[in-house]
Amino acid sequence: MSAVPADGSSKGSGSPASTQGSIRDAIRFWELHRVWYNFALAGLCLLWVIRTWPTFRPAVVAPHLPELLVLVLLANLCYSAAYFVEAAFHASPAYGSWRRRRWGLWLAGTLFALLIAQYWIGDEIYPSVR
Repeated sequence: MSAVPADGSSKGSGSPASTQGSIRDAIRFWELHRVWYNFALAGLCLLWVIRTWPTFRPAVVAPHLPELLVLVLLANLCYSAAYFVEAAFHASPAYGSWRRRRWGLWLAGTLFALLIAQYWIGDEIYPSVR
């Protein structure tokens, strides 16, 4: 008798039901964590603006909103790359192990995004508003 996961699907069996369950599970995980990813990036940006308010005051105007939205869209496009990793592991026998450890990819990706944002604000944006 084979063991069946608690959600009733049989991962790795290739059946449509298990594939749909895996896709739902991946979307649930990554989209819930996307909120925290965006909060982390927004928090970093807010921290920059608060700590350097006299310098950033002239830049916080409506004409810069489209530029900000492009940066937000690019950050979320990069976040979506996790789905490619998810798809690669879905076809792997290590999928069960991956499901328990994918938060590590989320954490590494979020920290990397914060590093890039820190660089981008400090080296590209901040000098141009001074």
